Amino acid sequence: MSARIYKPAQTAMQSGSAKTKEWVLDFDLEQRRDIEPLMGWTSSGDMRQQVRLQFDTKDEAVAYCQRANITYRVVEPKQSSRRTIAYADNFAYTRRDGWTH
Repeated sequence: MSARIYKPAQTAMQSGSAKTKEWVLDFDLEQRRDIEPLMGWTSSGDMRQQVRLQFDTKDEAVAYCQRANITYRVVEPKQSSRRTIAYADNFAYTRRDGWTH
């Protein structure tokens, strides 16, 4: 049994930082997924694929894995290269760029 500990990135549909502050523990696949012939649904007999644990810090997630004898790997989050600015900065008095409209 192995797991991955990571910090989820924000989705493309959101501009805020909701659900990106916690660390998540997902279990790796132990059985392959099968396609059910009648309906075409994807299924698996491995129930750990449905479990997703959330922790406040990376250390808590690592401690949980060590207590439960779960092999784990930690995926560090990538730093964003985008500079976050407010919409109001487009109309600021101190704006250096010229207006385009």
